Amino acid sequence: MTATLPEAELPHNKFDTILVLDFGSQTSHLILRRLRGLNVYAEMLPCTTKLADLPFKPKGIILSGGPSSVYDEGSPHVDSAIFDLGVPILGICYGCQELAWQMNSANVARGEAREYGHADVTIHKVDAHVDRLFAGLGDVMHAYMSHFDKLVKLPEGFVVVASTANSEFAGIAHQSKNIFGVQFHPELEHTPRGSELLRNFSVDICGANPSWVMGDFVQQEIARIRHLVGDRAQVIGAVSGGVDSTVAAKLMKEAIGDRFHAVLVDNGLMRLNECAQVKATLSEHLGINLTVVGAADLFLGRLAGVLEPEKKRKIIGSTFIDLFEKEAERIEKEAENTPNAGKVEWFLQGTLYPDVIESLSFKGPSATIKTHHNVGGLPERMMNGQGLRLLEPLRLLFKDEVREIGRSLNIHRDLIMRHPFPGPGIGIRILGEVTPERVEIARKADHIYISAIREAGIYDQMSQAYAGVDTNKAVGVMGDTRVYGYIIILRAVTTSDFMSAEAFEFPWALLQKIARTIVNSVDGVARVTYDLNSTSKPPGTIELE
Repeated sequence: MTATLPEAELPHNKFDTILVLDFGSQTSHLILRRLRGLNVYAEMLPCTTKLADLPFKPKGIILSGGPSSVYDEGSPHVDSAIFDLGVPILGICYGCQELAWQMNSANVARGEAREYGHADVTIHKVDAHVDRLFAGLGDVMHAYMSHFDKLVKLPEGFVVVASTANSEFAGIAHQSKNIFGVQFHPELEHTPRGSELLRNFSVDICGANPSWVMGDFVQQEIARIRHLVGDRAQVIGAVSGGVDSTVAAKLMKEAIGDRFHAVLVDNGLMRLNECAQVKATLSEHLGINLTVVGAADLFLGRLAGVLEPEKKRKIIGSTFIDLFEKEAERIEKEAENTPNAGKVEWFLQGTLYPDVIESLSFKGPSATIKTHHNVGGLPERMMNGQGLRLLEPLRLLFKDEVREIGRSLNIHRDLIMRHPFPGPGIGIRILGEVTPERVEIARKADHIYISAIREAGIYDQMSQAYAGVDTNKAVGVMGDTRVYGYIIILRAVTTSDFMSAEAFEFPWALLQKIARTIVNSVDGVARVTYDLNSTSKPPGTIELE
């Protein structure tokens, strides 16, 4: 279970909060990112949230886009109580249609033509009240559209404040109330001045104080951790050397010192020389109380003969828990024999906000794509048996915000900008059975790949890159001899938040050089490919499995 905080400790009672109600759009999270980029704090909840259950009063509400049609049976609808809350409301795409539908279902219908992609939005000047949403944006605004349904009738009390060639009601505003709607997506980069529109709404119309500053957050979070943990309790947490677990561990170190026990499990599926590097970084350079548990043979033994990706993940996860339980028991016994040391009461987890968002849905918890999200913590047997409570200091943050915190904590830049590495490690970067031979091939190929990217000075231009192994084999010729070896799959993506991702556009000559080097240097490899089409997320995922 996640620790329950006193109401005064909740962030939406420390910051003016814009509430985003999600209707299932793939870009809903970007609304939050744009707002936080404006230093305006925002939270997301499912669109079906009952306002009576809301523990705080937001400064304003944004209704996101979504894939449904408001007039279809079973489509999601917002609690009508939002109109009685007395705060400004902005509907985006589906959210705009939802506003109109709530007032009269005849206001929304299927359009005669789809409108996807770029559109020129003509801004209409009406009066000082309704013009505030588009203030300072000129007469024409470039925007991104993504809709078939549209408003076909203006809701009562509203006026038109923007239009396109296909949407006569591309922007609407109530004549006396602070209720606005736009048919386009201001949260997307394809709407260049969308952040200005969101600022007009959140700061100028809602009156939200743009006070969400990372430096303040660090000090507030350290104080919160000290308050929760107290003067004697011990905290344990798994670390991997990645930016999330490292920043979380450093926060714990700053808050409670050596009462935080970091545990690194060497599962035999780490990258080349990684465990030694992580130990040096966390223990020697950051002063974190670290224990390394060697268990390569155990993990690889349990994975022998296993082909199915989800089964591999579960084996790796359950084996990790087995080892972690033993380590927690050891730390608990040591604490009993240490003067003034309390019990192990807390488990640190590096949950990020995308993990939380992807577990939200107006239809309930989202379908499991793969068991990799942090949300949920340790199994019940450990949380109940050990009496551990979950501590998630990064739960409110996106990846780039975590990196900003890392900089403020003086964590080395190379670690801050390090590409993510999955918990199951190389085990899910091998298609098929995980064997010591294949792990070694993946390690060597990945090391060559990442080293070449760093040497070329483009490592920071991509968000995640790695080499995986396809255990199907291909024929090759080396030294006039036929060879039959594995296929290496190179992947590299760009993303700002890991909720969506696109393939990185490599310099062709560099990609050729990397492929040649891998084939020439790694025994057992006959071919190297670069994954382009299925790398995009969605529909694909960033990892191979």
